[in-house]
Amino acid sequence: MSERTSVIIGASGGIGSAVVRTLAGSGRRLHLIARREEPLRLLAEEVGATYQALDASRFDELEAAVEPLAENPGSIEAVVNCAGSVLLKPAHLTNQDEFADTIQRNLTTSFSAIRIAGKYIRDGAVVLCSTAAVRVGLQNHEAIAAAKGGVEALVRSAAATYARKGLRVNAVAPGLTHTPMTERIVSNERSLQYSTAMHALGRIGKPEEVASAICWLLDDTQSWVTAQVIAVDGGLSSVVPSPA
Repeated sequence: MSERTSVIIGASGGIGSAVVRTLAGSGRRLHLIARREEPLRLLAEEVGATYQALDASRFDELEAAVEPLAENPGSIEAVVNCAGSVLLKPAHLTNQDEFADTIQRNLTTSFSAIRIAGKYIRDGAVVLCSTAAVRVGLQNHEAIAAAKGGVEALVRSAAATYARKGLRVNAVAPGLTHTPMTERIVSNERSLQYSTAMHALGRIGKPEEVASAICWLLDDTQSWVTAQVIAVDGGLSSVVPSPA
């Protein structure tokens, strides 16, 4: 059992809950954070973790939650940010509030996670979530691609800044993954067929597959891996699928 704490932001989402269950199974001490309290409470009770419902994009809220966990140097070993959103609209149909919300939920929350990691972690790891849409142009992804592109740039800069503290900073970039957040896309047969055809492996992803990559990046055996964005996307960002 680890005596250090891992903080999981967006813990009750599809990928976040898969990360939580995997880490809990390996004996990590966890502190879970998400916006909605009821699903967060149920998950925390399931795995025996502590939790707080808050908006992690608010620097002061997240720091107030994490500071008590940092009893002494080394008390926190990792921060994972699985919080995010999906907005599929062309730029000319995206209004100011929608764009601002997309930036806040994806990029600002990731920056907030880096802030607390840089302040409270030594010899540990941060993993953020990007998207395959940063590497390959996808229709109607302008807002989310802009936000997640910022996340990838943040990974590289923060990895350089905090390397002297032994803090590794990486990210995963999933393709379409079946989670509650993507249910509207997945439940539409036409959208699902279109999306599936874009992935070389001929299917969309499972939360556990993305969670596995996140947990791999957190593991101490990956102590020489930093400033990387790992594609977990069925080949979407690098392979042209064969015609059916």
